Amino acid sequence: MRRRPLFLALATALVSVTFSAGARAQGLAPSSLGGDSRSDEATNDVVQVITAKTAPTISKKTRKLLTESMRTSAEKPVRVAAQKPTQAVEKAPSRATFAMEPVRPMNQPTVNQTVQHGSRFSFRSPQGKKESIPVISDYYPKRIVYPIAKVDRRIDNRLVQAATLAQERAHAHSRSRCWHYVKDALLASGVIDSRPKTDLARDAAFELVNNYGFKRLSITDPFAAPIGSVLVYGTARSVGHVEIRTKDGFVSDFRSQIPSRRPLMGVYAKL
Repeated sequence: MRRRPLFLALATALVSVTFSAGARAQGLAPSSLGGDSRSDEATNDVVQVITAKTAPTISKKTRKLLTESMRTSAEKPVRVAAQKPTQAVEKAPSRATFAMEPVRPMNQPTVNQTVQHGSRFSFRSPQGKKESIPVISDYYPKRIVYPIAKVDRRIDNRLVQAATLAQERAHAHSRSRCWHYVKDALLASGVIDSRPKTDLARDAAFELVNNYGFKRLSITDPFAAPIGSVLVYGTARSVGHVEIRTKDGFVSDFRSQIPSRRPLMGVYAKL
């Protein structure tokens, strides 16, 4: 119990000592510290020295920069103005050439094509001769039907048989032996009993009338000729042509749906 009052007394003594020491220290300390004022004066002196030394150099550099910037700003418009006309002059020919020269496919020869006026097509034959043919611009869907020949009861029936034989023996194209094949058909059918001796087709009419009893019919249209009748074509200066009328065409050494284009001398039959 005696130790507690001793500790309390010591603690109070220490607290009073510390408070008194702090108050004394505050009273002795000046209002402004000398170290701070000295540091401010030193910094001000350093700033004055630096500015005094570097001011001329900084002004020189700034002048150089200003002069260079003025030069560049003065040169830039001149360069732009000088470049634009050159670009326009260089681009103008390229556009003109593109418009003048059409684009052609590669590896294709140039051919001068001439426009064909009219209704004919011109071409060159293998022999090098220039020829032309008509151009068909219209299409007729209906098939051209030639009139069918009729049977005339007045003429000999063996002529109809001769027409059938000639059609069976005929070829697709002419062999320039029309009168020879007609002779064979007439002789095979029994219409005539001997072979005609004439060689030219234009002479067939004269020999059939004078030697074998044929008569000329009053017909001028080959399509109107009856089946089995003999049609003779030609002139005094030509070899002529001979054919027999069939049901759907004309026959000699070849078959045809249309008659010969030579002048018709006459239609002959044996009554």
